[in-house]
Amino acid sequence: MKRRDPHGLVPEKSELVLLLVDVINDFDFRHGEKLLRFARPAARRIAALKSRLSRRGVPAIYVNDNFGRWRSDFKSQVERCIRDDAPGAEVARLLIPADDDYFVLKPKHSGFYSTSLGVLLSYLSAHRLIITGFAADICVLYTANDAYMRNYELIVPADCVAAETAAARRTALQQMKRFLHADIRTSRSVR
Repeated sequence: MKRRDPHGLVPEKSELVLLLVDVINDFDFRHGEKLLRFARPAARRIAALKSRLSRRGVPAIYVNDNFGRWRSDFKSQVERCIRDDAPGAEVARLLIPADDDYFVLKPKHSGFYSTSLGVLLSYLSAHRLIITGFAADICVLYTANDAYMRNYELIVPADCVAAETAAARRTALQQMKRFLHADIRTSRSVR
């Protein structure tokens, strides 16, 4: 029998959680087109992985930059990024959150910096994180680093992250594997 917390909510319990870092993105920034080139194929694989994990009951958390829009919320962020005139609309549409997904808005590179991500992961009883998203060499790397420092086990599917160049992506993945002990197998191998 599930116990209710004092607010009447039934907490989900999941040792494994999927993080989607900065995937709701308009790519309307300097070098955005470079990143978008690699983000498109990664987004298709992230969507497939998310769908597969969702069917198994793995919660998804969107850990998204607020892009300096301090008066916005996540819903308005999604609406802005899926508009036809947003360069990254195709990617954002592929990865639109489901009603039961979670989200955390972050002010800087790491999903843990000045956010409630740690509290949410504790609420979910998470111990292992699958980290996907953009950019592999900045926000994904910083989020993975902070997760590692908090003793989470990490899976960073190599085909579910993107950077402005293939070399930057490879370097970031190798750093996460070597220094953060991240499992960087492809998404098809994630069970």
